[in-house]
Amino acid sequence: GDQLIPFPACPNSGSPPSSVLHLCVPFPACPSSGCPPFLTPKIALPSLQRSSASGAEDEMGSMDLDGSNPAAAAAPLVPGVGSSAPPVDKGVDFANYFCTYGFLYHQKEMLSDRLRMDAYYNAIFENADEHFRGKIVLDVGTGSGILAIWCAQAGAKKVYAVEATKMSDHARELVEANHVEDIVEVIYGSMEDVILPEKVDVIISEWMGYFLLRESMFDSVICARDRWLKPNGIMYPSHARMWVAPIRSGLGEQKKNALDSAMSDWYSFVDETEAHYGVDMSVLTKSFCQEHEKYYLQTSLWNNVHPNQIIGSRVVIKDIDCLTATVEEIRNVTAQFSLSIEIDRTQLCGFAGWFDVHFRGNVQNPATNEVELTTAPSVDDCTHWGQQVLSTAWCLWLV
Repeated sequence: GDQLIPFPACPNSGSPPSSVLHLCVPFPACPSSGCPPFLTPKIALPSLQRSSASGAEDEMGSMDLDGSNPAAAAAPLVPGVGSSAPPVDKGVDFANYFCTYGFLYHQKEMLSDRLRMDAYYNAIFENADEHFRGKIVLDVGTGSGILAIWCAQAGAKKVYAVEATKMSDHARELVEANHVEDIVEVIYGSMEDVILPEKVDVIISEWMGYFLLRESMFDSVICARDRWLKPNGIMYPSHARMWVAPIRSGLGEQKKNALDSAMSDWYSFVDETEAHYGVDMSVLTKSFCQEHEKYYLQTSLWNNVHPNQIIGSRVVIKDIDCLTATVEEIRNVTAQFSLSIEIDRTQLCGFAGWFDVHFRGNVQNPATNEVELTTAPSVDDCTHWGQQVLSTAWCLWLV
């Protein structure tokens, strides 16, 4: 009795539409690099039910989020690292995504995100006495080095700032310019390969990607935690959550129109190639269509969703404890959830996904002032992460 929302069949392909909506979220590729790896959410919607006056009837859904790098499956564990070490090909990661971190324009975008900056600044300085003063700190993926500098200013005894790109040169410049070079040691290299001289009390990192897991960086944080964090050590942030909510949006229609335009252009190309050069290209139509369906209909889109676009309840699909999470746990995130449609006579056009993180310390040493960083839809407080829109193949009218 389940009613799944399919993709439309490829024109003249001879293949039926898929029974499940597959949505692929691509990593942005570095210029001139090859094809990027993919994060592959899958959404299946059983029969839709309108919420009654009492809210007893819910709309049900399920979601799989494959957060792994496709190149990771055959990659060996890093020698000398425990079983939680990330089986991820970091060369592929660097070529396709992390190379962008080596440019100041990308760092400036993140440093200009006031919500991001304020959350980390407040988390560090409002908990300086308990968590940073006199402590050994590891900053994983230090980037510009600003978190490491703040940790030093908050009283850290020593800060190891590890950066896998040549942004480490700029980080070293900033550390010296801010007179904390006696405390902060910038280390150029992959976290998986770096050998520290001692264990650390705190690991801090801004590892979050779009929809939390769209970057293959949390695996490096887990590796650092398992190798270098002392017993009863603290993770900054300590917890993370992934959220979804049903939305109305015109983005899906825009993507379908773009697909129609691409196919129209292809048919013209086929006709012109045969007319001018005597070669029939139509045998490739099915493959071209499938390729573009994947790009336009099975790929999520970054967007700043307005709160008014949300038509139902918001649900948490994943809770992560950064002190105990494993690579296996984040590689394949699966969730079943129920939610209520709270607006009459509206359209369901897909889902928006976002995340929040919390700085709580740990059970033995909780934060004096807990800080939250959220990327939820907002009228005024938007972040550079925005939200990921997972559009259905077409909008469903709910009456």
